[in-house]
Amino acid sequence: MKIIDPHLHLFNLDQGDYHWLKADNPPFWSDKPVINKTFEENDLALETGFLLAGFVHIEAGFNNKQPWRELTALEQTCSKRFRAIATVDLTASNHDFKQCLVKLAKLHSFIGVRHLLDEQALNLLTNKQVLRNFKILNDFALDIDQRLIFETQLEFSEHAPVNALCDVIGDNPDISFIINHAGFPPADIQTIEWQNWQSNLNKLSIFSHVAIKCSGWEMTDRNYQSTWLNENLAVIFNIFGVKKIMLASNFPLCLFSKSNYQDYWQSIISCDFFQALTEQEKSALCYGNALRWYFINS
Repeated sequence: MKIIDPHLHLFNLDQGDYHWLKADNPPFWSDKPVINKTFEENDLALETGFLLAGFVHIEAGFNNKQPWRELTALEQTCSKRFRAIATVDLTASNHDFKQCLVKLAKLHSFIGVRHLLDEQALNLLTNKQVLRNFKILNDFALDIDQRLIFETQLEFSEHAPVNALCDVIGDNPDISFIINHAGFPPADIQTIEWQNWQSNLNKLSIFSHVAIKCSGWEMTDRNYQSTWLNENLAVIFNIFGVKKIMLASNFPLCLFSKSNYQDYWQSIISCDFFQALTEQEKSALCYGNALRWYFINS
């Protein structure tokens, strides 16, 4: 099985800041020591039967003031084919935001940006300065003739922030918006929150420049079960279709639930949902869609 992993994080604790990984800083996870260490490309080890053909590194707090330094460090050490998503501050001034994009665009791995929305999603997505910066990002992509990505991370169990997100997406047709961690499906599928999550997936699926990455299950429940995973994947597949879904790992955070990188991918490949797909669909979700959204579409 050929894989392009479109959502993982490499850490270099000797060079980077990683403020959030320090024990005294949030998030205050009791198991944070599991990931509070350096993770390099060599840690993405897969056994026979799997081939890691590329990956997408998502910013991990290496240097939030100078995000181009994280990409530079990766380009100096990584040998596999990869793209990188850099952090940006959507609340920055127009000038500072544009200058950051200019510096990032000089790096060949650069394909997009993210500003973690999470619990601040509604405030950010209705903030006038943030909206101006989205427009700058949209126009910048046109200027450099490279479709850029905005990695979109927030919980989809509430309608108001997703409605605000839909407005932003509609106003910026030249940005690819890629949903992180499947919009964080709630742990209990028998709740109104899970129904809201499903309803909000439907709202976003109508946009041709929106795709979704399925990972981060451990962020909802460290001990998530295969039945819950299968149910979520089936819903997402039915809503988004075969061309706009990507399976991903969220490495190294997947180690909260799985013993290693191989173990995570083995659990995905062996789940009932995946086994029921055709060979063409399996290839699309593991490889082809990530290739198209992150590598060819650029």
